[in-house]
Amino acid sequence: MRVRRAPVITACLALLGLAVGVPNAAADRGPDPYTFAVIGDIPYGPAQIARFPKVVDQINADKPVKLVTHLGDIKDGSSVCSDEYFAQVKAQFDRFTDPLVYTVGDNEWTDCHRVNNGAYNPLERLAKIRQLFFPQPGRTLGQHPAKVESQVAQGIPEDVRFTRGDVAFAALHIVGSNNSMAPWTGKTAPTPEQAAEVLNRTSAVMQSIHDTFAQARADRDKAVVLLTQADMFDPTVTNPSFADYYAFQPIVQEIARESANFRGPVYLFNGDSHVYNSDKPLAAGSSWLKFYGVTAPAGNLSRITVDGSTGDNDYLRVTIDPRDPAVLSWTRVPFTS
Repeated sequence: MRVRRAPVITACLALLGLAVGVPNAAADRGPDPYTFAVIGDIPYGPAQIARFPKVVDQINADKPVKLVTHLGDIKDGSSVCSDEYFAQVKAQFDRFTDPLVYTVGDNEWTDCHRVNNGAYNPLERLAKIRQLFFPQPGRTLGQHPAKVESQVAQGIPEDVRFTRGDVAFAALHIVGSNNSMAPWTGKTAPTPEQAAEVLNRTSAVMQSIHDTFAQARADRDKAVVLLTQADMFDPTVTNPSFADYYAFQPIVQEIARESANFRGPVYLFNGDSHVYNSDKPLAAGSSWLKFYGVTAPAGNLSRITVDGSTGDNDYLRVTIDPRDPAVLSWTRVPFTS
């Protein structure tokens, strides 16, 4: 009598999730969704400064959140850029339980030449921001810092890259005030030192964009996320002048080129214009294509602006799900304080 072993072996293997042709349900699910929080243009003014510790507490209590990103502008544009204030904000950043990725904004350095900001040299303030907020290049802020790829070798520790949930991230130092080319108080044009800083930082930003997409393609990531302070496509400006935006042009062209050559969705999160918005600024038919001299549309690029300034009433809870064709979804979570 011949023993029929195959069904018995198959049944045993199936119990272990190992049988050929029998799918492992856990493996089929793929990676679990990954959630991060996005804030920006906060805290602005005395009331928000007083409330900011509670904002940190609320995000810390949001259990799905595993990473926090701040899109810059840690103060309003008419207050003093003092060491003491910077230290006050840094102390709150250090209270975030999760890793915190901070993208530098213009209010904390570029605009500090203004008399009501203290009439500082913006380049000196930038050096202070880097010294205080990026003491360990290659590591985020927060109580449980994470490793990231940093451009510290180029003198720009704040530009970082990392991967989470099959998504490639890049935090890019791109600021308002025409990416810091707006003339300082008492000047009619950028100073040589000012222009040199912008040229060096822009070159580094473009390299980081290129490297992020190259790594995403090599790793077969599902999506790319870019984090920046500047709103290069401000919908609140009805008739933008190229003279106020020209320093963004090479960056926008690089983003468009890389996005068009990437098979998955691309998401650009920014602050700066203070009002929540979601659009596709480089899709076919957009007026920004001609404005920036972009020759090929990038319909897969979505831009999301976070609420900020006096309208900073919520944060974004963003979820990565590689099984979803859109990869990212988000909701606005009201501040409870």
